[in-house]
Amino acid sequence: MTATLPRLTQVRPGIALGPLERIADGAARNYVLQVGEARFHGFVVRQGQTVHGYVDACPHAGLPLCQTLDDYLTPDGGLIRCQWHGALFDIQNGVCVGGPCPGASLTPWPVAVRDGQIFTA
Repeated sequence: MTATLPRLTQVRPGIALGPLERIADGAARNYVLQVGEARFHGFVVRQGQTVHGYVDACPHAGLPLCQTLDDYLTPDGGLIRCQWHGALFDIQNGVCVGGPCPGASLTPWPVAVRDGQIFTA
């Protein structure tokens, strides 16, 4: 039996996540950060030179949003979606705009772009 590491809901600022170009414009990328004896699961959505970060947990059931790596967005790239129950979230603010958790929000993960690199903020 494998022990499950505790999940964090935030990480310290200043952690380099890699170059902005690693995420295609209009796409998202998953990040798992090991912090001591715990892990943080988050994802970043890129819109041009802007990034939006969220903790990878649906407010409806607490599950990670996607079943396929990095597949966080609707086919048109306009919304974040939970593949488990169909919840839809605004990319800009994480508010649920459709599905089983109207008005609930994704937990923000502060991220920023500096000199072409993405960092936790």
